[in-house]
Amino acid sequence: MSGVIAFQGMPGAYSDLACRSAYPGWTTLPCPSFEAAMAAVREGRAALAMLPCENSLAGRVPDIHRMLPDSGLFVVGEHYQRVEHCLLAHKGATLEGLKRAHSHPVALGQVLNLLRDRGLEPVIEADTAGAAKLLAEKPSLEDAAIASSLAGEIYGLEILLRNVEDAAHNTTRFYVMSRQPAPPAVDAVNTVTTFVFRVRNIPAALYKALGGFATNGVNMTKLESYMLDGHFTATQFLCDVDGHPEHPGLKRALEELAFFSRELRVLGSYPAHPYRLGQMAQAD
Repeated sequence: MSGVIAFQGMPGAYSDLACRSAYPGWTTLPCPSFEAAMAAVREGRAALAMLPCENSLAGRVPDIHRMLPDSGLFVVGEHYQRVEHCLLAHKGATLEGLKRAHSHPVALGQVLNLLRDRGLEPVIEADTAGAAKLLAEKPSLEDAAIASSLAGEIYGLEILLRNVEDAAHNTTRFYVMSRQPAPPAVDAVNTVTTFVFRVRNIPAALYKALGGFATNGVNMTKLESYMLDGHFTATQFLCDVDGHPEHPGLKRALEELAFFSRELRVLGSYPAHPYRLGQMAQAD
């Protein structure tokens, strides 16, 4: 269904905000789990899914890497969403009267300065938007929620403080998933390709497999390893590289990788997000 994008979480979650930022005017579809968001796309109830893969502070999002290869979906884009935590409360609440702050444990860990300076007791909830929803249902002027401004708007809460996160660079990266691949044209600039592979169980297989990227001048921006099915000897790798699979350098590198791999699967090629390009420019 065109114009619908699925995400994991409740209305007002940061994934919901990412959907609205990347696809303004689209209808966002809340889902109880990552699997449910992927299923919504497979079943045609949504055209796209917005799935977080990593955060600049918290690191890799658990389980996403394991789910991607078997999801039946393709990566058709990426989105970077700045995480701007707000201190939300009921109308009439004051900073001096607050005693508790409710939120997801990761979010609470990102506002330690606020909790210390205001003497607030952290209260763990399932997610940020859920904390805002629970607060809206609880008529207490002593409780607050750490969540997005969107959550405050949806659940009718006041914003007492904006940008209460400890680190100004708190950013989450998302994969945009679809039923069909949508690679850019071969001659398009600033293309990113995502793929997974498993190397053969022979000495120096990983070293040899990755050597082709160096010799062919391909920039690898992400390499993540994770176990399969709980076996220490079954390791799969998820990679992001600059370039299109039909570019001569990347094509040769992938052919060399395939020779040393038990399995190689390209999950998608897509345009690099402006945030990525800005980070690369700063690094130079």
